[in-house]
Amino acid sequence: MLKSALEHAVREDELPRNVARNVKTTTHQPRRFRPLTAAEARQFLDAARADRLHALYELALRTGLRKGELLGLHWEDLDLTTGTASIRRSLQRTRTGGLTHLPTKTRASERRIALPTECIHSLKEHKERQDRERETAGSAWQDSGLVFTTPTGGPLDPANITRRLRSFLDRAGLRRIRFHDLRHSTATLLLEQGVDLIVIKELLGHAHIGVTAGVYAHVRLRLQRQAIDTLSDALGLTDNDPDDPPAAAVVR
Repeated sequence: MLKSALEHAVREDELPRNVARNVKTTTHQPRRFRPLTAAEARQFLDAARADRLHALYELALRTGLRKGELLGLHWEDLDLTTGTASIRRSLQRTRTGGLTHLPTKTRASERRIALPTECIHSLKEHKERQDRERETAGSAWQDSGLVFTTPTGGPLDPANITRRLRSFLDRAGLRRIRFHDLRHSTATLLLEQGVDLIVIKELLGHAHIGVTAGVYAHVRLRLQRQAIDTLSDALGLTDNDPDDPPAAAVVR
């Protein structure tokens, strides 16, 4: 960004030369992550049923929503009859404004997603629990309209959710992962089930399919190896009569 700004200044004759032109920048190395396996994901969901934020954890793993998107959900964003959620904003803690609702990360992040049946059930149960908490809190209740709140209706701090997840994983006997790794787990498990990359991109709200393809390149490589091994097995068969016609196959 600095190099680009100085280059603009040179074009405008504000500077004689761009002193940053010859600076070599290092290539960004994406942070490694270890998504949950299918077995770990099932264990995670089983353990989450006893947690007050069961619906949040289930929604995170089954849809891949970002932490801020989950915490920024309002009940008006959900249609539990048709089973959809509109992702419009993100709840973030800023240095100056405290907990603040911000626009989604990119324009592509503002999206409408289908809710799994399991999430619809857990959200309905969560709504009933929240109604009970409202009655208990009485005049202390903060009517924020948020789906996921404190027991008195206030917004949940993203940092507290990180600590809660760590404690939850310890109780469940699961290895510690970042909250964002739940999102990675969603995409990885979908890829391993053969879901199209474009569908995963739209679900996650990535701006470009290249982002999705780049992040999950390791999964695609593993699936390629499995496909090649399957083909090798087929080509190595000797039981078929060589005069028999090949079996019909559909390639998508």
